[in-house]
Amino acid sequence: MQILITSSASARTRVMQFTPWSLGLALLALAVPMMLASLALYHAVVLKAAHEHWPIISEAVRFVERQELAQRDRYMRENLDAMAQKVGEMQARMLQLEAVSERVAGMAGIKPDELKHIEGAPAQASGGPLVALRQSTASSTTVADLNAQVATMTSLSERNADVFTLIESHLFEKRLEALMIPSSAPVDGPVGSGFGFRTDPFTHGSALHTGLDFPADIGTPIMAAAGGVVLSAGPHPQYGQLVELDHGNGLVTRYAHTSKMLVHQGDLVKRGQKIAEVGTTGRSTGPHLHFEVLVEGVQQNPAKFLAGQGKAPATVAQASNRAR
Repeated sequence: MQILITSSASARTRVMQFTPWSLGLALLALAVPMMLASLALYHAVVLKAAHEHWPIISEAVRFVERQELAQRDRYMRENLDAMAQKVGEMQARMLQLEAVSERVAGMAGIKPDELKHIEGAPAQASGGPLVALRQSTASSTTVADLNAQVATMTSLSERNADVFTLIESHLFEKRLEALMIPSSAPVDGPVGSGFGFRTDPFTHGSALHTGLDFPADIGTPIMAAAGGVVLSAGPHPQYGQLVELDHGNGLVTRYAHTSKMLVHQGDLVKRGQKIAEVGTTGRSTGPHLHFEVLVEGVQQNPAKFLAGQGKAPATVAQASNRAR
């Protein structure tokens, strides 16, 4: 494309030649400033119209603003409703967890009065199920409602954490008590003579046998029936080489007629630990272990403890009451 430019008949003609590319660039260079100017003018006019409330333009601006606000509100409402539904589901789970914790607390031997003392625990007569936030499609849930419900769930979770800590403490205490009950056989073997009246092998008269006899070869290991502290370990006129273990709560076990003692007074022993070896020392007619269980100094039938009936602390208390 060529453009000829002349000013007079005698003047030299000027020739301007344009290629398609150069022509396109020239048009673009003209269009961009015009578009920017148009946008600036439109923006200024619209702002002025909205500010001065021009009849037509201001209404159009308000309509666009209302549409944007309605869309934004609808988006927030949908998100709030979804969050409210999730919060309601979490509330239901928290209530289920609270019910489970109370049942487990009862199984662990925790009284309802103990649960009341936990900080934040509700009164016995109050309560009722928490209501989910989303009641209908026309829900009026707000951020403040969600914050309040989240605060309630936080309080519930803290209370449940305290309850489970208390349950764990009680279960650990019961486990320790069970470890201190002599329910393990001290010798691996059958029982010979049981607890009760029998013919005395020396006097041939009726006499109370205050424990269980476990016939075994000399040197057979004797294990502690439960954990405890060595009360004494030494010779006795009738029991021969005698080991006594104190298990607390007035509960003591005796291991008599031993040939060798492997512990000393004051030692800590655990259940199943080897403490002595079978012998026939003292008032004995042959190698065996004489095993006794005493509650508050009174001999009890060890078979009840070895049979798993010695549950602390009820068995100890009952045996103590019977002894009195």
